[in-house]
Amino acid sequence: MSPSTSPRFFTEREVARHCTKDSCWVLLGTRVYDVTAFLRMHPGGEALIRTRSGKDVSRAMEGPPHRHSENARRWMEQYYIGELDRDSGSDEAQSLRERRQASEQTDGKTAGKSTGEKLDEEEEETSPYSLCSPVDLDNDLVDWRKPLAWQVGHLGEKYDAWVHQPVDRPIRLFGNPLMEAGTKTSWYWVPVVWLPIVFYYSWYCYTTLAQDTTRIVFTQDFSIPVHKYWFPVLFLLGWFLWSFIEYCIHRFVFHMKPPAHNYYLITIHFLLHGQHHKSPFDGSRLVFPPGLASLVVGAFYAILQYLLPDIIGTCVFVGGLCGYVVYDMIHYYLHYGSPKRGSYMYSLKAYHVKHHFEHQRAGFGITTTFWDHPFNTVIPDEKF
Repeated sequence: MSPSTSPRFFTEREVARHCTKDSCWVLLGTRVYDVTAFLRMHPGGEALIRTRSGKDVSRAMEGPPHRHSENARRWMEQYYIGELDRDSGSDEAQSLRERRQASEQTDGKTAGKSTGEKLDEEEEETSPYSLCSPVDLDNDLVDWRKPLAWQVGHLGEKYDAWVHQPVDRPIRLFGNPLMEAGTKTSWYWVPVVWLPIVFYYSWYCYTTLAQDTTRIVFTQDFSIPVHKYWFPVLFLLGWFLWSFIEYCIHRFVFHMKPPAHNYYLITIHFLLHGQHHKSPFDGSRLVFPPGLASLVVGAFYAILQYLLPDIIGTCVFVGGLCGYVVYDMIHYYLHYGSPKRGSYMYSLKAYHVKHHFEHQRAGFGITTTFWDHPFNTVIPDEKF
């Protein structure tokens, strides 16, 4: 709800009626929230919110078992739709604006609006920027009406705090339509582009090893043969190696803290990962665009070919590439999926959402939390 819009008033009976997956409302004291759009995103699962639909969730927000972070509370304000009117016996929602207009009509003080004004108001109501965020467009640190890529570098020391206060609203990075389109990718393009390569190289590696001509040479007089049965081992080795690369990229590149005085490093950080933390549920920016990913994939392949014998390096590479595809798919699912309570994916989703909302300097593992343990970046365990 826009800061300039007067709150609507709802009766307890009306709030209680919104208790389905298609329309789910909750209360926080006397404040009413329409959390329908958040059901799939909630780390505790859709059912956990629906059991509290139409009720006051103040105690659940405070815990136990989990006290929600300030970012989580700020996030919830994006779904605020009005106030609870305990004194009204009407089943219909009213707004202060409607009451004021009724009073003005009684006093003969209302005046008609011009056609141009009505069109402006309708355009504002349908704009994606007015659908789900209470961000004050006039007082925020950036102008959300303009592309953000060239603005964030001017935030300086305020950037780090600003970028880690997530919002549920669309982000436009560039004014140029082609550049903007290049930053967006639907999730299915990842398997469409990369899985055929994984399948081809897996077949190529296996059939090459099956010829029993591959050997690892240690000295002129000593070498060992590499049979086709080694392929699964080398494939899994590449997958495991990717999990380490995944952790390192996420921690040391995506979560670098750019110097407050460096406009360009702040801009680069925002383009690489900051925009994802600012708008974590932007479905078009949850996976890597194939063009950008190809740079990392190409570098991974070149390094392995340099360090390992030809076919051995390819076997490890294809395992790592498959690990990358699984990583991107899991990352998308952690944001939009609804895993079964108690499952591995359920715990990963809770872990990753806590990384976004509360522990941005920890919890860098996506497909696994394995590497967080030796590097001491594990998020403290909490039950949802």
